[in-house]
Amino acid sequence: MRRIALIGVVLAILVGTGLTIARIGQSDGQLVVQMPVASAQSEASAETSPPNTNVQTAITDSGQSAIKAAIAAVGPAVVRVDVSGTVSVNNPFSEMLDNPFFERFFGRPQGDELQERQTNSVGSGFVILFENEKFVITNQHVVANADNIEVTDVDGNSWEASVLGSDDVLDVAILRLIGDTNSLPTATLGDSDTVELGDWAIAIGSPLGLSYTVTMGIISATDRDIDKPSGIGQFDNLIQTDAAINPGNSGGPLVNAHGEVIGINTMIARSSASGISIEGINFAIAINSIAGFLPQLVEAGEIQRGWLGVQHAEITLESADAYGIDPTQSGTIIVFVFPGDPADIAGLQEGDIIIQVGDVPVLVSDDLNREVGALPAGTAVDFVILRDGEELTLSVTLGLRPSEEELLTYQGQVPESDRFRGITARSITGIIARQLGLNSTDGVVIMDVESGSRAETAGLSEGDVILEIDHVAVASLEDWNAMTSEISEDGTVTLTVYRNGQLRFIDVE
Repeated sequence: MRRIALIGVVLAILVGTGLTIARIGQSDGQLVVQMPVASAQSEASAETSPPNTNVQTAITDSGQSAIKAAIAAVGPAVVRVDVSGTVSVNNPFSEMLDNPFFERFFGRPQGDELQERQTNSVGSGFVILFENEKFVITNQHVVANADNIEVTDVDGNSWEASVLGSDDVLDVAILRLIGDTNSLPTATLGDSDTVELGDWAIAIGSPLGLSYTVTMGIISATDRDIDKPSGIGQFDNLIQTDAAINPGNSGGPLVNAHGEVIGINTMIARSSASGISIEGINFAIAINSIAGFLPQLVEAGEIQRGWLGVQHAEITLESADAYGIDPTQSGTIIVFVFPGDPADIAGLQEGDIIIQVGDVPVLVSDDLNREVGALPAGTAVDFVILRDGEELTLSVTLGLRPSEEELLTYQGQVPESDRFRGITARSITGIIARQLGLNSTDGVVIMDVESGSRAETAGLSEGDVILEIDHVAVASLEDWNAMTSEISEDGTVTLTVYRNGQLRFIDVE
């Protein structure tokens, strides 16, 4: 009885001090003692507040503090970029003016080809410190065709600016400010290679001209390759985010929770090819893609990106079958070598498999693009290739990569003597033969027809396959060059042409 009474007294003391006893489980017949979150709270507050309210509040406050700190770290360095410029546009009535009937009766008015129009646009940017000078980073498309650029900070201070350097491949531009920039804060660049799905992402800029607007979301995807809205070229290694981005955000920073710039907001997906509306799919250029090129942009005004001069493709079952190689082989296969370009000069050939650039292995096609593009023009580098199963090392001095627009019709360093009456021809590879629906690689394919040439007048066009000259078979590009070099400038030549599944004979005078 005395022992029972003693236990009762101890229990009374424990309850009085705020401890509770609850049976959590009976697997071992033991009792578990549980400490409440706030033992001194009143009964009323205990009924209305969950036990972990203070913990949740602390977590929420911590998250909000981190976001506010990140915004405070980068926000003052974000600027609004106002651009005015001049663009040339086609006369909206040009088709009517080209009508011979209209010209016969009304004549042809002066200045009907192109018209100049003044434009005004708004974008964003952010200030960085590079080699003890402050510059503004923005998109190249924000300042394209600019006559005047004005940069305004969050406090309303303004500077005139000029384009110091730009690159149409990355869509990045560096602006130099005119005047005293001591008062301008600068942003810290982060490491975009460490970005992971689900990380917080903060976009700061001037969407629709609304200066210093902040939106937040997460990193939705990384390493996206997307065609550019202009239809010329492709963006590589983009960061995808659902942080709201709108026109005017272009050039502004995408920021992580540590207050570091991890990307440059550049593109918005609005609708799919089928017309389906899209929300929350926005893209930023990874900052690491730009950081390594800053010295070239500042010092040379452009990125003098290396150029090999080949067309290459992934090794697939199809390409492996065409070239008789192992489909499990790593690397990228050369399907065409541009004449006169660095690869051609160094001796690289169609069908070669590139497996290494310098000390860097090439596992897939993108590896070759990345490594060559990261090297400046004029760099001499060893390429390790497989040719007929044998490993070879060839030294190549890289050239200067053509612009995105030039690449649309690029044919290599083709001498004028290799053109015949306005035709630029090339060999038919196994892959090209399948694309054109051919059963063999005999003949040559027309890659370009010079405007106003005799070939254009005769009706020849890009993609036509020439099989014969004056009914004599053309088996290869070497045959084509040899045969056309012996044809005089005068007289008519009959070409046997394969186009859209049909043979036709075309006379070229």
